[in-house]
Amino acid sequence: MTDGYIKAAAATVKIQVADVEYNKTAVIEKAKELSGKGVKLAVFPELCVTGYTCQDLFFQNTLLGAAEQAMHDIAAALSDIDMITAVGLPLVYKSKLYNCAAVLYHGKVLGIVPKQHLPNYNEFYEKRHFAAWNTAEGIVSRNGVPFGSGLIFACDELPEFSFAVEICEDLWSPCPPSGALALSGATIILNLSAGNEMTGKADYRRELVRNQSARLIAGYVYASAGEGESTQDLVFAGHNMICENGVTIAESELFSGNSVISEIDVVSLNHERRKNTTFEQNTAENAVRFSMPLTETTLTRYISAAPFVPTESAEMNKRCELILTMQSEGLKKRLEHTHSKTAVIGVSGGLDSTLALIVCAKAMERLGRSNADILAVTMPCFGTTDRTKSNAYEICNALGATLKEVNITDSVKQHFADIGHDINDLSVVYENAQARERTQVLMDIANQHNGIVIGTGDLSELALGWATYNADHMSMYGVNCSVPKTLIRHLVKYYADGTDNQPLKSALYDVLDTPVSPELLPADHGEISQKTEDLVGPYELHDFFLYCAIRRGYPPKKVYRLALYSFNGKYEQQTVKKWLCVFCRRFFSQQFKRSCLPDGPKVGSVTLSPRGDWRMPSDAVSKLWLTEAENL
Repeated sequence: MTDGYIKAAAATVKIQVADVEYNKTAVIEKAKELSGKGVKLAVFPELCVTGYTCQDLFFQNTLLGAAEQAMHDIAAALSDIDMITAVGLPLVYKSKLYNCAAVLYHGKVLGIVPKQHLPNYNEFYEKRHFAAWNTAEGIVSRNGVPFGSGLIFACDELPEFSFAVEICEDLWSPCPPSGALALSGATIILNLSAGNEMTGKADYRRELVRNQSARLIAGYVYASAGEGESTQDLVFAGHNMICENGVTIAESELFSGNSVISEIDVVSLNHERRKNTTFEQNTAENAVRFSMPLTETTLTRYISAAPFVPTESAEMNKRCELILTMQSEGLKKRLEHTHSKTAVIGVSGGLDSTLALIVCAKAMERLGRSNADILAVTMPCFGTTDRTKSNAYEICNALGATLKEVNITDSVKQHFADIGHDINDLSVVYENAQARERTQVLMDIANQHNGIVIGTGDLSELALGWATYNADHMSMYGVNCSVPKTLIRHLVKYYADGTDNQPLKSALYDVLDTPVSPELLPADHGEISQKTEDLVGPYELHDFFLYCAIRRGYPPKKVYRLALYSFNGKYEQQTVKKWLCVFCRRFFSQQFKRSCLPDGPKVGSVTLSPRGDWRMPSDAVSKLWLTEAENL
């Protein structure tokens, strides 16, 4: 439970219809097995104590009495394990029979939730046996146990850990109870289900559960009936799922009989809800409180080391095409609005300017204009290598852009003379003078040719402040401003893979193989001497830190833990700590650059524009974050 992770399970057990003793034993054995794996919240299927397919046997007092006794026996048998268990069974209240979920913990029945929506169509005849719970009755007491569909179960030690229950058809109804339950504070919804299987139903069920978790900004644990239910007219596949805020984090194969286990991040869910102004959450006053000691949660769920990058190639291609379209559509609008005759862009042969040049070409295509209206300017100076310069030329020529070379060496030397700077002093003055001279050249050329300057800097650089203020930091439209470095590589590769222009393809592949560098220090025997990742750290780490700390709101301790877990030994602990401290320090100290960013399109879930997702005072102090990171 540390760091807000709740290890949950959706479990299907093999049952026998109406054999309560057999089913009780199966549930107890499986529950103990799950507890041994560190599970804190286990969900079993609808009516699993008796079997869902008992039909008119539900009218028999013998069955009902045995089921209620089994509920207490299961609670007693699990009294010594630190795991909450939800099981399904039929229970009578005021002479009516209800399809219920019993929530058990430390030998007690914490509460009982009756089903609200009863299917009575096609193969379902639940209204023949059960009554639908009338929500107007609220929460009542059944033999001293809270009973009602609005129950919220809340943990004393971890306030973000609160859950509620709905049963099968409740989710399929037009207004699922889970909506109100989430608004009352439940961060996890449990669903005890016994939906039968048929062609196409699994796909719909899968999307239903996933989308409900997204709509509610919640975890959703769905446990479904499987082997042992009567196959007289139906079959049951035991389709178990765990979803979190629109993402499926665990799922069983149909008819496998497998349970699924994963960790739901309730602290992250609470963070997302606080940000969402339309999610008007109120803590339920009638919550059932329980105490669960905080323990270390062993992680098993997949946490991507590249959170900005899709894992599947098909999804990657779709994502790349969409991002390039959004970038080019944004630029197209800006070119139209400003009546610009040219798009002026500085090209270096590096990743960022290459992507921005590709975006310019796609924007011109959308405008129905020639790529000759792209004025690409290469501005060699002290650190420029033949490799990057050659690639810039190759790409511009292959795309049909208008290419202009302005060697800024003499201009920068004159500037050094003007301000009295020793050319042998390779300090920040030496570097930034080149960057600012390049921006001045671009701005003036844009004025000459009735154009606008297209910015090339990316999201990762903005997070670290790895840009020269009023130089590459500035443009008239920044097309890469919300694209992180780890994703830029994939965008360029996607474009290279899709082109039939062999010279263009070859140059793009070589750009991908070239070390990231601003090329502001003299080359070493013709090779790049200044490698960005040697100076500020690996971009894959910084993009991971950016996503976890800014998008998810995780504190440094949790970011560090997840980085070690996700990169799985690729980096030493001290290495991760070192660059995390660098990230915290630079992110705070460089906010002043982000406070005056040029316009640019948001294309993903993170942007640092002061007009968009991120607003922060430039003089905010990093002490809290940096101290936590340094003490790891």
